Formats: sequence, C-alpha cells, structure tokens
Amino acid sequence: MAKERGRRLLFLAALGAGVLLGLLTMMVLSRVSQVGLWDRVAGFVMGRPVRFNVSSPTVVEMIQKLSRLETVEFSLDKIVEGERQSAYLPDFLAGDKLLLVAHGEVVAGIDLGQLKAGDVVVSGDTVHVHLPTAQIFTTRIDNRRTRVYSRTTGLLVASDPNLESDVRQTAEQQIAQAASDDGILDKARQNARTSVTALLYQLGFRTVDVK
Repeated sequence: MAKERGRRLLFLAALGAGVLLGLLTMMVLSRVSQVGLWDRVAGFVMGRPVRFNVSSPTVVEMIQKLSRLETVEFSLDKIVEGERQSAYLPDFLAGDKLLLVAHGEVVAGIDLGQLKAGDVVVSGDTVHVHLPTAQIFTTRIDNRRTRVYSRTTGLLVASDPNLESDVRQTAEQQIAQAASDDGILDKARQNARTSVTALLYQLGFRTVDVK
C-alpha cells in the first residue's frame, strides 16, 4: 500500500514538472520576436526542419528603404588662387588677383534606391547582395568658414565681380577631387556594407555576403 502511494506521488510530481516545463517553454516562445527564431526553436524542440520565409523581393524592398545611405563626410581647407590678366598690360596696371581660403565638406555614400532585384540572391538562410556604386552626393563650400585672404586689383581696372564666384567654384571642384584622392568612395562603400550587413543579420540570416 505504501509502495503504491509512493508511485502515485512520484507520478504526480513528474506530471507537474512536465506541465510546468511546458508552460515555461510556451512563455519563452511567445516572447520571440526575431525573424526565423521561432522556427529554429520549434525545429530543435519538435525535430522539424527550419523554415526561412524572407524572399529576395522582401530583402530588396527593406534595403531600398535605407534610400540614400550617407556614410562618409569629408572636411578640408583649401587655398585657391584666381586671377584675370591683360594680354598687353602688366598686372599692377590691369591685373586682378584673389586668394581664397575655402572650407569645404563632401558627403559620399550609396543610393540604395538603385538596388535591383538581380542584386539580391536568397538561398535558405543565406543571402548575397551586390551594392550599387558608391558616389559623392554633395560638395559644398561652408561660407561661414571661407574667406578672401587677399585681393589685388590693377591701377587701371575695376575688380571683376565674377572672380570670387569662379574661384569658389574651382575650390569646390578641388575639394571634391581631394576627397576622392583620399579614398572617400572606398570608405563610403565599406561603411555601407557594414550597415547593410547588420540589417540582414537582424532579419535573421545566418550567412551574409555583401559586396
């Protein structure tokens, strides 16, 4: 009699532990929010294969939402000289010379709106992405930090009102070229790869290849 009662108590204890474990498992699964993690847990507990439901068009759409991904900003001070000269008279009579100290800023990145369907290949939990070409989005002269260092005008002529604007345009071009020479496009592409890779891992992919 005592033995039978002991078996019943053991059975009830085991049953209660099983029910408690089941409730805890359901609570954990109900809190899962990451894409694909539910299937991985279910596959482990129930022996079912993992399903992955993120398609190529979905991935393309999510990456495109990042739009113009600005990843690098380049700042530079540049001294630029501009002048007007006479073909017949010396500069002290007919010349016009301006020295500009320009501060410029260049922003580069990748326009992910240009991403095409063929640029994304999804295979199970693996994704391959080919990014668009990095480009310079904007180059601008900061007027607050740009100044005319010197201006010399000949005795016989008035200063050219267009000379400063021409020099500013030249400074803008030179600053953009300096940023390119410094590798701003390579840095923009590298930073974009890092951002897109992080996004894809958040979507639940296990293997991510972004080029």
